[in-house]
Formats: sequence, C-alpha cells, structure tokens
Amino acid sequence: MLTAWVPHFHPSPCSLQQQQLGTCKGHTNLQLGILLSGFFWLAIGTGGINPCSIPFAIDQFDMTTVEGRQGTRSFYNFYYVIQTVLLLINVTLVVKIQDSFSWTLGFALPCLFMVVAIVFYFAGAKVYAYVEPEGSIFSRIAQVFVAAKCKRHVHIPDKGDTSGVFYDPPIENMEPKFPLTKEFRCLNKAAIMVENELNDDGSNNNPWRLCSIQQVEELKCILKMMPIWVTGIITYIPTGQLSIFPMSQAMKMDKHLTQNFEIPPGWMIIVTMLTIAIVIPFYDKVISPTLTKMTNQDGGLTNLQRIGLGHFFAILTMVIAGLVEQRRRVSSTSLGESYEITQMSIMWLVPQFITLGFNQAFSIVGHTEFFNKESPDKMRSIGNSLLSLQTAVASNLSTFIVNIIHSFSGKQGEPDWLDSDVNKGKLEYFYFIVAGLGVLNFGWFLFCACRYRYKTFVKIEDIR
Repeated sequence: MLTAWVPHFHPSPCSLQQQQLGTCKGHTNLQLGILLSGFFWLAIGTGGINPCSIPFAIDQFDMTTVEGRQGTRSFYNFYYVIQTVLLLINVTLVVKIQDSFSWTLGFALPCLFMVVAIVFYFAGAKVYAYVEPEGSIFSRIAQVFVAAKCKRHVHIPDKGDTSGVFYDPPIENMEPKFPLTKEFRCLNKAAIMVENELNDDGSNNNPWRLCSIQQVEELKCILKMMPIWVTGIITYIPTGQLSIFPMSQAMKMDKHLTQNFEIPPGWMIIVTMLTIAIVIPFYDKVISPTLTKMTNQDGGLTNLQRIGLGHFFAILTMVIAGLVEQRRRVSSTSLGESYEITQMSIMWLVPQFITLGFNQAFSIVGHTEFFNKESPDKMRSIGNSLLSLQTAVASNLSTFIVNIIHSFSGKQGEPDWLDSDVNKGKLEYFYFIVAGLGVLNFGWFLFCACRYRYKTFVKIEDIR
C-alpha cells in the first residue's frame, strides 16, 4: 500500500513521449527495497498462516464424537470454498478498483481486512482450545534417525519375543497411541532398549540414543506420506500453466459474448473458481451422503480416492487444452497470416477451466484432508505445509519443463513450440507432454495408493 500511496516510494510517472525518448527515471534502491520488503513479509505471514490455520481449527473440534468428526470433514471442504470465493472477489472487484479508481485504495482494502481479521482473531482468544507445544518437532524427528543409526548393528527380535525390548512409556494428555509396525523396520532399532539407557524411575536418560515407539511411529507417518506427496506435484502443473498460456490463446480468439460485450481474457480463470464454489458444496451435501450409504465409508470416498480423481481431472484438463489449441491453430492457419484473430469463440476455452476446477476441488481438498488426518497430532502443521510445498515444487518443475522445451524446440528453422506468438508455435505439444507425464504419474500414484496403509491406533482395551 505504501509503495502506491507515498510518491517517494515509487518511480515517477513516465509519459509516452519520455518512453519513446528513453528518458524515464527508473526506480531507486530504496524504492526497490521497500517493494521487496513487502513481498518478504507477505511470505513470512503466509508461511505462518497456511500451515497452521487448518490444524488450529481442527483442534476446536471434539474428535471423540461423531459430530466432531463430521464437522472436520465439512470444514475441509468449506475452508477451500471460502478461499476460492475470496480469491474470486480479489481478481474481480479488487482488480477493478485498482485499474479504474486507485491502486492505493486497491491495496488499502486488503490491508484493512487483515487488520479486521487480527481483531477478530484476538477477540476469540479466551474461547479457543489450545494444544501446548512440547519442544521442537524437528528434534524429535532427528532423534529417531540418530538413535537408529547408533543402533544399526542391534538385532531386531522376532514378533513373538518383543516383551520388554522396546521403550514404550505411557502416553500423556490422552494422546492416541500408535502400535509398532513393520514399515521402515530399520527405524524400530531406535526404540530398542540396551543397558544403562533408563533412569531408576524408568525414564529415558538420553533421547538421542533411545526413542519411544510413539516417537518412531510419528516419523513413519510422515515418511509414509512422502510418495503420495511426490505424486501430487504434477497434478498442480495445470493450475500454473492455465493461468499463463490460455491468455495468449484468448487474445487470438473471438472474445465477443454478445455484440457489445467482450470477455476479458483474464476472466477465464473465474470459470475455475465458480466450478470449485459449486462442486465442493454439492459433493459435501449431496454426493458424499449418497456414497456413504452405498459404501459404508465415512465421507463416501477415502482421501486417496479423492486425490485419484484429482489426478484424473488434471490429465483430462491438459488433453482438452491440447485438443482445443490444436483446433484453434488449424483454424488460424487456414485463414492465412493476414488474420491475427480467428472466428473461433473464446468459449472453447471454458471446458478446460471447468475440468481444472474439478481437479482442484478433488486434489487440493483431498490432499489437505489427507495430510492433516495422516499426520501425527503433534505434527499436523508440518503435514499441512506439505500442500504449500507441493504447489511451490510444481511451479518450479513447470518452469523447468518450459525451459527444456525452449531449449530443444525451435531448431533447424522450426518455430519454438512456446513462441510468444501462439499462431506460430505448437502449444498443444506442450499440453500433451504434461498430460503424458500425468498419465505416468497417475500409474505411480495408483501403485503407492494401493500399498498405503492408513494410520491406526492401539485400542484402549489393549493398553489396559
């Protein structure tokens, strides 16, 4: 807001004549520093809010009741719906204010909303349910690896001979207790007790040499999720690419919705947001209850099944985008080089943005619920941050693929597939490559999903 409001914090206006003469004054180091500081604090704030807001909200539900578990399921869905609606307002109303009225006002409104949000947040401080921190999560993870390495030569006894072998102290605060599993069996060595590792009262005297079964299984939960996390990266590539290349396609298409109204190319992403805002509530209130009755599965579909649907719609999105671009380019070529705009309507781009909405509705919500539910209670913020990391890695992977295509296409007189002029390029090849990668990735996801075992807990009767 300050960069737009305070004259000294942004470069001086540059007229068309100055641009032609090349006499415009650029930004100063101070102006650039203030702008970058805004991005820096935005990243810090986002890094604090995104991983922690959902786990903190889930702590407010009583998971021991049916109502509490059903409430969390609806919360995951509507949390993303509200985010989508707010983003829809941001890309329409706020952008309109910035373009037509004032950039200062356009930035001031989100700033004001954040102040109001902070007031509301602290207003409820006395009624929130809090989970007290118990030390560094990363230390607990590192302790298991170190202890397992130190005991790498220790023999793990057979299943029938494990009584008194593993360190398994009582769990405090009524936290769900994990059973010892055979997955990542080498890590079980971290919980094997050897001589002089316990105090007289039975407590652990060196957490870097001996870890509890609970601590080992918490790490296993994170490790088990990593293949699912890796396979989810490619599903977010369409989200990034369909916010860039279709804009160039739309500029070459007939944008008239009526004789007097043209659809701005940037508005196509609104189709995706509207799809999400419709699909998620419809699934939560109509499809999910119906499937629950048919399958006796809470929520109708498992989290991995919802993620699998997200994979399918990601592939379908790229296939549709490629076919539409192929048709658009053929139509443009048939008119000759003198025609920049084809008679093909911009509405041909709508199907790919609709399937992208289905992709996000199933993939993002599915991943969010999966990471939160499958993470140990103490590590839900770490699990929830995996979603942000997925989108970040997907963005970098997408850039890498684009750079590779730029490097290998456009040689020997052939046009670059991703030429700035989409009529000269072969953008559909890029879409089909991403779709092909999605198919291979989907196969790997199915393999990982079939082998995945959801986390389980020891029954209270077994503990007694």
